[in-house]
This record gives sequence, structure tokens and C-alpha cells, in this order.
Amino acid sequence: MANEIMTINMGPQHPSTHGVLRMLIELDGETILKIDPDIGYLHRGVEKLSEYRTYHQTLPLTDRLDYLAPMSNNLGYILAVEKLLGIDVPERAQTVRIIMAELTRLQSHLVWLACHALDIGAMTVFIYAFRERETIMEIYELISGARMTSNFFRAGGLSQDVPAEFEKKVRDFMAVMPGYLDTYEGLLTNNPIWRKRTIGNGVISAEDATDIGITGPALRGSGVDFDLRRDIPYAGYETYQFQVPTGENCDTYDRYKVRLVEMREACKIVNQALERLKPGPVLADAPQVCYPPKDSVYNSIEGLIHHFKIASEGYPVPEGEVYMGIEAPKGELGYYIVSDGSSKPYRMRVRPPSFVNLQAIEKMSKGSMIADLVAVIGTLDIVLGEIDR
Repeated sequence: MANEIMTINMGPQHPSTHGVLRMLIELDGETILKIDPDIGYLHRGVEKLSEYRTYHQTLPLTDRLDYLAPMSNNLGYILAVEKLLGIDVPERAQTVRIIMAELTRLQSHLVWLACHALDIGAMTVFIYAFRERETIMEIYELISGARMTSNFFRAGGLSQDVPAEFEKKVRDFMAVMPGYLDTYEGLLTNNPIWRKRTIGNGVISAEDATDIGITGPALRGSGVDFDLRRDIPYAGYETYQFQVPTGENCDTYDRYKVRLVEMREACKIVNQALERLKPGPVLADAPQVCYPPKDSVYNSIEGLIHHFKIASEGYPVPEGEVYMGIEAPKGELGYYIVSDGSSKPYRMRVRPPSFVNLQAIEKMSKGSMIADLVAVIGTLDIVLGEIDR
């Protein structure tokens, strides 16, 4: 008797599909023949909303794209706006940005590791990884007042200087984080069940990954040595020493190893930045763009009016267009902004890594068992907030 081809729904539900992702799957028994991802359940219209908000008011919208890497989203957007404005950022602000961008990379990878391991059945790693993530959330709260959708970067620098206890808290965390990474590896790297579920699973060649447009750890896991921080540097990354890991077998296990090494390299970058953290201003000398000091706002009518006008009317941005791509935790996050010279973006387009990387899911899963699809979704590390932006 001929095998019957079944078409089933997987999702949308949060477990396994990592959010509101629905996949239409054609199966021959338990073997995957075809996958059609169905997205749009979380659509927010961020790009259209930005046309009706000033550049400053648009900033909080970017936190909610990849909500596990809010400061990376802020950084990409702010760098694009600063490129249009042509303003330079003070050294202290640049250094704090690097620290927070790499802590954000760490916390994003920690959530990936926790959920990826849980999907495959390893619960202990989930508990440990969220324990470490909690420390980063506390640092977020310390500097911005918000634990998750933190909003700290501003055009020209930072919203305010970091508090005195910031440096010690980050140093203390950096002192213990490499040991925690050793613990994760001890639990997973040579675990026979983990290796069985990940080695040879979700294979995608370097050529196919490049053709699809995959970026980030998913691309480097296929052996492509490309990282925007090193190859098209921004925010001063060219002055930092770090390694870019790559895989050899182009599978889920390689992408796991790449991300673990990236977490170790993020710790090294943070430590280098801490050594450079010197006193100084955290906002550029650009009064037409940057808010005045709080002392001025509270104690002078001129400062109050200055603050009010930027908050209510925004600041005009020179006419032109710009694209700014950064190495977000999940891959290349790009902002394309068109300015008509007003205080609001004429057009904004976001190039989110999760959206592009999701296109690889069929090629990575075709011919695999349906149980392996859960591992493939996990290894892509998608967040639906930036897919359904």
C-alpha cells in the first residue's frame, strides 16, 4: 500500500515554535517533505508607525523587535540616525555602548541556550542559563530602570551616565561568567543524547546559507567567516580584540559550539571595554539634538524650554538616506532610513536577522524526522517580534 502524504499544522504556540509561528508541514510518515512557515500573527507595523513619530519617539519601538536583545536594536537605529546627523559620540558613551551591546549578546544567547536545550529535553541548563540572565537584567534595570525593553541609548550618546556601582557589578559578573560557560559545556558538549539530537541535524552548506542571506551564528556555523563587528566595523569595534568562531560540519551542533565561543568572546570584549571606561561626557556637543543636562532643566527656564521643544517637536534630520547594519546576536540587523529633512522618518525599513534566517528552515529540515524540526527551530534562534515587525 502506498504511503499517504499528510499535511499537518505545527503551531502557532510558544513551546517548540518559539512564539506565534505556524508551520504547514507535509509528512511522509514522520519524514518531512515540505515546510511552509506562516507568519504575521504578531504583526506590529513598526516601520509604518515610525513615519508618524519623531526620531526620538521611534526609538522605543525598536526595543520591541527582538525583545531579547533590546539594546542591540536601539544601537542599530541610533547609529543610523547619527549617520544622517553627522555627529560624533563621546568616548565614554561609545565604551558603555560596547559593554551593553555585548552583555545583550550574552543574554540573548543565554535565552537561546536555555530554550534550545529545553526543547531537546535538557532542563538543568534552562535553569542555569536563566540564573545568569537575571544578573544582566539587573544591570539593565540599574542603568535604565527597565529590565527587558530597556531604552538607554540616545542620538549623540546615552540618556544619562551609568551609576557608580555599574562598573563593579559588570566586573563581578565577568569574573564568574566563564565558569558558568564551562558548566553548560560540561552538561551538553559531550552528552551522548545532545550529540545524537544535534550532530548531522539541520545541515545547510555555506553556499546555500550565503544564497539565502543567512547571517550571524547560523551563517558562521556553516563555515562562513563573516562578522560585521570585524569586517564592517562600527561603534569602535575595530579597536577591540576578539575571535570570530566558525563551524565545519554546518549542522546544529556546530551552531551550538559557535554560540558558546561567541559568549566567551563577548566576555573578553566587555573586559577590554571596562579597562577603557574613563570619566567624561556621555552626550555629544549637539544641543539641537541632545537633551540639556537635568540641572539646567530643573533650574533654568531656558533649559526647560530646550528640553520641552526636543521632547515635543523632535529635531530635524538632514535630507538623505542611510543604511546601517550591525552584528546583532542573531545576525545582521539593518536599518534603512529615508529623511525628508523633517523631524520624522519619511520611510524606515528594518532588515531583521530572524526574518531572513527563517527562510532556511525548509532546506535545513527536508528529509529529517519531525522530531528533529524542533531542534532546527531552536538552532535558528528566531524571535517573532522582529519577524512580524
